[in-house]
Amino acid sequence: MTDCRPVPGSACEMIDHVVLLRFHGAVTEESIDALARAVVALPDHIDGVESVKWGSSTSPEGLERGFTHGFVIELRDEAARDAYLPHPVHRAVADEIGTLCEHVLVFDISS
Repeated sequence: MTDCRPVPGSACEMIDHVVLLRFHGAVTEESIDALARAVVALPDHIDGVESVKWGSSTSPEGLERGFTHGFVIELRDEAARDAYLPHPVHRAVADEIGTLCEHVLVFDISS
């Protein structure tokens, strides 16, 4: 890893990869739990994935628009994100999400 200080606008910024999920109506809790385990295991398989938080919405605002679950992946920097996206383990998880979900929202935030 290169010595890199996070500076706004630099390639060294951490990236929060935010993913919100709206599952098909027939998806079982067992399928959601299996997906959660696969998502949470991503740091064990992909270099640069620093952490993962998974959960269902607990917001009292009622603005979820049908998105019931989501996760945030903290990536070391842009290079880690660029390596993560085509990684076969990520692709397998993304394919499963595509099978289980009717809508997915992805939003990256640099910090």
